[in-house]
Amino acid sequence: MHPILLKSGPLTIYSYGAFVALGFAVAAVLIYRRAASFGIDKDNISDLLVLMLVTGIVGARLLYVLLNFGYYQSNPSELINLSKGGLVWYGGFFAAIVSSIVYIKRKSMGFWNTMDLITPYVALAQAFGRVGCFFNGCCYGIKNIPIQLYSSLLLVIIFVLLVTWQDRRRFSGEIALGYCTLYSLKRFGVEFLRGDNPRIFLGLTMSQIISLVVIIVAVLIFIKKASKWKESGTVSK
Repeated sequence: MHPILLKSGPLTIYSYGAFVALGFAVAAVLIYRRAASFGIDKDNISDLLVLMLVTGIVGARLLYVLLNFGYYQSNPSELINLSKGGLVWYGGFFAAIVSSIVYIKRKSMGFWNTMDLITPYVALAQAFGRVGCFFNGCCYGIKNIPIQLYSSLLLVIIFVLLVTWQDRRRFSGEIALGYCTLYSLKRFGVEFLRGDNPRIFLGLTMSQIISLVVIIVAVLIFIKKASKWKESGTVSK
C-alpha cells in the first residue's frame, strides 16, 4: 500500500485524493469538449460538473458514515477525514443526481440528454478512483485479490462501450440508463470478491442490494423510453 504519494513538510498528498482529483479533471475536460455535440452550453456543463462533484462527495461520505455509524459515533473527529477513503459510490450517485435535476431544470438543459453526455466519463473517473483505492488499501478484495484494479479495468471497458454507443444512440437517456445497468452489474459481481463489505441480507451486501434495485429501475425506464422511440423515431430530450 502507498496511501501517501508525497509528503513535504506540512504538505501531504494522499493517493486516494490524488487519483479521484485526476479522474475528475480528465473526465471534466473530455465532457467539456464533447458538450457542443450534444447541444449543451459549455459554461452550464462546467458549473454542473462542479455541483455534482461537491454533492457527490457529500452524499458518498454520508452513506459511508451511516453504514459505519457505530465507529463514527465513537470517533466523531473522523467524520470529515477523507484521507483514508470512506466513500460509498451509490450515496454520491444519488446525491449528484438530485442536485443535477434541480440545476438542469433551472437551466432548461434536458436531463436525459445531459446525462447521456456525462455518464461515460463518470465511468472513466471511477476507474481512476479505483486505482486510488488500490494504493490506499481500501475497498480491498478477499484472498489477496486486487479487486480495485479489476474493478478499474471493468470501468474502462464500460467507458469505451458507452463512448462508442454515444454516436449510435437512438433516444435520449439510452446511454445514461446503459451506464446505470452496466455499472450496477459490475458492482454486483465484484462485491462477491470484496473483503470489506458485510453481508446483510441473503448473503448480499448493501451495495449489491442497491445494484439490483438500480438494474430493475433502469431496465424498466429503458424499455419504456425505447417503446416511445419506436413510436416517434426521434431523439427526445
